[in-house]
Amino acid sequence: MAIWLWIGFIIFIILMLALDLGVFNRKDHVIGIREAMKWTAFWIFLALLFNVGVYYLYNYNIMEIGGESVRDLSGREAAIQFFTGYIIEKSLSMDNIFVIALIFSYFRVPGKYQHRVLFWGILGAIIMRGIMILAGAALIAQFSWMIYVFGGLLIVTAAKMLIFKDVEIEPEKNLLVRVVRKFYRVSPKFEGHNFFTHIGGKRAVTPLFIALLVVESSDVLFAIDSIPAIFAVTRDPFLVFTSNIFAILGLRSMYFALAAMIEKFQHLKTSIIVVLVYVGVKMIMNHHFPIPASVSLAIIGGILLFGFLISLYQNHQENGKEPRLTVQPPNPNNHSDSAVHSVPEENTSRNGRSKAAEKEPAVKDKSVADIS
Repeated sequence: MAIWLWIGFIIFIILMLALDLGVFNRKDHVIGIREAMKWTAFWIFLALLFNVGVYYLYNYNIMEIGGESVRDLSGREAAIQFFTGYIIEKSLSMDNIFVIALIFSYFRVPGKYQHRVLFWGILGAIIMRGIMILAGAALIAQFSWMIYVFGGLLIVTAAKMLIFKDVEIEPEKNLLVRVVRKFYRVSPKFEGHNFFTHIGGKRAVTPLFIALLVVESSDVLFAIDSIPAIFAVTRDPFLVFTSNIFAILGLRSMYFALAAMIEKFQHLKTSIIVVLVYVGVKMIMNHHFPIPASVSLAIIGGILLFGFLISLYQNHQENGKEPRLTVQPPNPNNHSDSAVHSVPEENTSRNGRSKAAEKEPAVKDKSVADIS
């Protein structure tokens, strides 16, 4: 029966998460770009390997994986639908990475504790998304018109992303944070990697836990966008759930690999907006003008690739306009053999930025004490 396949997949995910936190990342450390890229490649490889399994599961109807509404789904169609859903979720995660970076910067979360926050945040996301996917599948099965609601929701989301481009982190307005503050005091400082501590003999939460709550609540908002988008590709709950979970499993490593350079892909967000509009229109028009999953995969992949390439081209053009070295005629009073002069040392720091620039905060400077 298919229920055993669901149970087996969930056990597999729990095992992978246990190995991640309990073995590979047992000690708190700052994850570098090279380590993050290796983990990102591993999770992508694991998703592609699982997709091969999806092909055989559906092609030979192993364990009666297809429900009544998807019984005729071939292995090839199932594999394409899984991969398309995976690509959609991965692309939407790019915007999530930017928000997570803002949250960590706002709370000044030390780099060696960020993986711990993301681990527990993603564990909560898996549970929440599982509930939301099952609820969404039940709604679509019971009320066919819900597909139009989901399509309209995606178009509205795309419009909001286009209009409201700036993201503000306001923990004091977060519902989860406000509820926790009613029962616990908030410690003014971090207590290692602990989420809880004691103040005056009473249990209290640390800023790390508040950051976790904000990350968790932001993922719920992103799930409201991404889950309906995958339902535009497939109605099979198993494909929706597995493609979604595999995409967010790689979110942690992708964050550490791309957070420092996410702003360089400025046109990728525009591509994501276009993808949301396309998927929303596809859902609304599906009953009248159905689009094959293979065509949707090509269209979505093309949109994202175009935004990526345009971003690379613009970065290349901007870098070409910024001279890094200034060549001046040799000074007869200078005994140095070099004619290349750099920016005066007193105006720069070790990382090459001006000291004035370093004094400017990356985000709104607000301490955790303001929300405690």
